[in-house]
Amino acid sequence: MEHNLALYRRYRPESFAEVVGQDHVTEPLRAALANNRVNHAYLFSGPRGCGKTTSARILARALNCEKAPISDPCGECQSCRDLARGGPGSLDVIEIDAASHGGVDDARDLRERAFFAPVSSRYKVYIIDEAHMVSSQGFNALLKLVEEPPEHLKFIFATTEPEKVIATIRSRTHHYPFRLIPPRVLSDYLSEICQREGVPIEPAALPLVVRAGAGSARDSLSILDQLLGGAGPGGVTYEIATGLLGYTPDTLLDEVVDAFSAGDGATVFSVVDKVIETGQDPRRFTEDLLRRLRDLVIVAAVPDAPTTGLLDVPADQAERLVAQAARFGRADLVRAADCVAAGLTEMRGATTPRLLLELICARVLLPGADHSTDGLTARLDRMERRLEMAPPAAVQAAAAAAPTAVPVAPAPVAAAPVVEPAAPPTPPPAPAAPQPPSAAGPGLGLADARRLWPDLLDKVKEKRRFTWILLSQNAQVIGLDGGILTVGFKTSGAKDSFVGGGSEEILRQAAIEVIGADWKVEAIVDPSADPDAGAPVVIQPATDSVTSGTSAPAVPAVEPATPVDRPPAWIAEDRPAPPPPNPETIASVRSNIAPTRTGEQPAKPVDTRDDDVRADDQDLEEDSLGGADLIVRELGATVIDQITHD
Repeated sequence: MEHNLALYRRYRPESFAEVVGQDHVTEPLRAALANNRVNHAYLFSGPRGCGKTTSARILARALNCEKAPISDPCGECQSCRDLARGGPGSLDVIEIDAASHGGVDDARDLRERAFFAPVSSRYKVYIIDEAHMVSSQGFNALLKLVEEPPEHLKFIFATTEPEKVIATIRSRTHHYPFRLIPPRVLSDYLSEICQREGVPIEPAALPLVVRAGAGSARDSLSILDQLLGGAGPGGVTYEIATGLLGYTPDTLLDEVVDAFSAGDGATVFSVVDKVIETGQDPRRFTEDLLRRLRDLVIVAAVPDAPTTGLLDVPADQAERLVAQAARFGRADLVRAADCVAAGLTEMRGATTPRLLLELICARVLLPGADHSTDGLTARLDRMERRLEMAPPAAVQAAAAAAPTAVPVAPAPVAAAPVVEPAAPPTPPPAPAAPQPPSAAGPGLGLADARRLWPDLLDKVKEKRRFTWILLSQNAQVIGLDGGILTVGFKTSGAKDSFVGGGSEEILRQAAIEVIGADWKVEAIVDPSADPDAGAPVVIQPATDSVTSGTSAPAVPAVEPATPVDRPPAWIAEDRPAPPPPNPETIASVRSNIAPTRTGEQPAKPVDTRDDDVRADDQDLEEDSLGGADLIVRELGATVIDQITHD
């Protein structure tokens, strides 16, 4: 029959030694009982489920024990057996629920009964639970009795809100404040109960139970009872705990935190979509994300926090926290936590929690839009991390380029020159051999490679514009493992152009100069790309019908592009573009050809480009050529004219 009771009833403490996490209360009470210095009235206050009523029962058992004065009840006498766990109770220990018996009439009835002597025990003990529910009139009716009780009468008031107990009652009691149970103590207690019950529980699931219990032993045991009831042959697993308690899985939190560190907005918002599509509460996800950022802030400040016990997390999660904290700066982490905390406050009572969650993620991803001190320090953190990942040669070059102030010492007094034999000239030291770049880079991962991808593209643009165009418009970083950088392209044609044109070496050299990592570049077709995306269109140059003497019109053929096998020769060999043809030659040819075909002068092309943009952006000026000029520059061809036919 006892096995069917709830856990918090089966494992209710029967002595002060069994009370968990309240040593600051139980030790003084045990000393008072052993020394027979017991007061006539006590006030036990504290959060719910922390042991107030249980301690009041233990105090009543110890007071009426036949071996009293004693610090803990003996458990053998009749009084101890009556008040034990599952016992019938005693007529001399009366528990009153003030929530339903807090009026003045109830107080008068108690006052009349209190003067009767106990039936079989030494003391008559009144345990008044939820004492803050007693009305002011009821307290005033009890005031004289509490102030000057009979020798056989003891009062124990238990409440979660001691400030609501009138001051005249509080001043006549000994006040013992109970506290929430520390997480580590509660975790050990729950693990011990699982061993007694014979049900295994995963170490990663225990912190979830402790967190849900919020420091209350009774609430934690109720939650554990639910998990034990739904456990399978393998016991209580992490998946069961997250499913029943509604917490966000660690894999989802790891994914969004890694995306924040890499500035990967696509992954961040895909995680938000997963949260909504799986039916999770956005507020709970935001709360779990804030708790994860809090752990990262602590790990960034105290790297050995998981091992010293400052954070109660499993070993595998501790390693992930240390690795994730290393990808952020301290100011960046604090700013992200502030953004999430402010957003969590705004989400209370909001009708569109998903929208607010997406706005929170956008604020975290864009420190540049934050002009406060936190935003500025977050941007400085990112700059410092990039400098730390730069190769030593680049750092030394930057230090050498910086101006150095040389302090002047007063000039020493000239002494008489001493003539010494000339020493043979010392040969200049041999220049140090350049350090070869490392294969894997200075401890970089996939997130670091994605974060540094824009810098690599800038360096590639300086070296070769064709490679830059291919990478910036068609490629993204897919993986980085063992010194191999995997780049995914949208189409197989773009991938073949990259491989066949020698662009792998350009990207490799850019990585060496920017990061100091000698990566092997591997190009693949991105499996996540849309295979049905529209292919580019290739315009084949018109045939030279004039030189052949025929009058058939030369209409440019437009057809879907096939994968380009290789770029033009001058691009593949990294030679400068061929010079455009002489305008006078083109005008002469047009004057000879156009009248014989159309009888009209060719229209002058109109330049619709913005003058301000062309004047300020030289790269845009070079890339904004017309169709004929682009063919001349990119393909090395000579366009004579486009012939129309009536």
